Amino acid sequence: MSESNALANGLAGAGGGIIAQIITYPLQTVNTRQQTERTLKRNKQTLLLHSSNTTTAPAPGTFLQILQVIGTEGWGGLYSGLKPSLLGTAASQGIYYYFYQVFKNKAVAIAAARKVKGHGDGTVGMFGWLVVAAIAGSLNVLLTNPIWVLVTRMQTHTQAERKIMEEKKEALRRATSESSISGSTLQDQLTELNSKKPRPFGTINAVNEVYNEAGVVGFWKGVFPALIMVCNPSIQFMIYESSLKRLRAKRSAKNQGDKSVTALEVFLLGALAKLGATVTTYPLLVVKSRLQAKQEIGGSSSLRYSGTFDAILKMIRYEGLPGFYKGMSTKIVQSVFAASVLFMVKEELVKVFMVLADKSQKALFKKKTTI
Repeated sequence: MSESNALANGLAGAGGGIIAQIITYPLQTVNTRQQTERTLKRNKQTLLLHSSNTTTAPAPGTFLQILQVIGTEGWGGLYSGLKPSLLGTAASQGIYYYFYQVFKNKAVAIAAARKVKGHGDGTVGMFGWLVVAAIAGSLNVLLTNPIWVLVTRMQTHTQAERKIMEEKKEALRRATSESSISGSTLQDQLTELNSKKPRPFGTINAVNEVYNEAGVVGFWKGVFPALIMVCNPSIQFMIYESSLKRLRAKRSAKNQGDKSVTALEVFLLGALAKLGATVTTYPLLVVKSRLQAKQEIGGSSSLRYSGTFDAILKMIRYEGLPGFYKGMSTKIVQSVFAASVLFMVKEELVKVFMVLADKSQKALFKKKTTI
């Protein structure tokens, strides 16, 4: 029964994750672009070190950025990388919830066994939930990181191409000022650059780009901060499970043993849990996105990273602490809403799966008894 329960949770997690992903994907696309946009600290040393095409002005708000993407790239721009993202979401949620339920069942069994021996009250504590979520999250990260590298590349491709184009234009202007290119030639080349549109960039293009840059290892870029970020769902589930436990205990005391909770209550608990986890771990998410995005963004090597620690040090030096929180308001809205939808849909799907499994077992038992 525990195996079917784990399978039901895995399937329900995948289904809930897909629905939540489709609803909130435009916010996720804009948020990834916000995270990977470099904004340098305003000081003389920084301005001397970097080219003038580097972003120094405040980025527009989330809603305005959505409108800008629609205006320049169409609605498709907001859904760049949706296909691999849905695959990644289904795989991530399915793997995560399957292993989470497997290890949760083991934790519950261990707690019950400890109670029999006179240790504890038979329930899993906060630390237990953290360990369970951490193990499931680590397995999920290692198995699905390549998919999220491709999604990040596809979400930020147009942004990266625009940066490269701006760098080429700036190089032409500098060459003209040094009298190596005539004004008419410059104008012709600028016109040619302006007429170029971003090339179509699908999943295969992203695979080739990542492989050509770093080989197979490139598909695990950002895996180190991603593994550290396992604490995000760990914190999320610690808050969620603890809150759900308290709510069910209160409900049971008031309603003579009835521990059922409504879909709305699950939605609100999911929102609270995700909010706490997101605020705590957001800087790691920014670092992960920076590592997984195309590294040619920007005109200086100070904006390109060789690894996690290099990214952290350069972000502190050139962007300051605000760089680690770029786009956080967008992420909070997107992730909290997505998590709330996911939890609500997942719990309802689990109920459906378990009812179907129960009916199937009863039908099988009835068939055996009639033979």
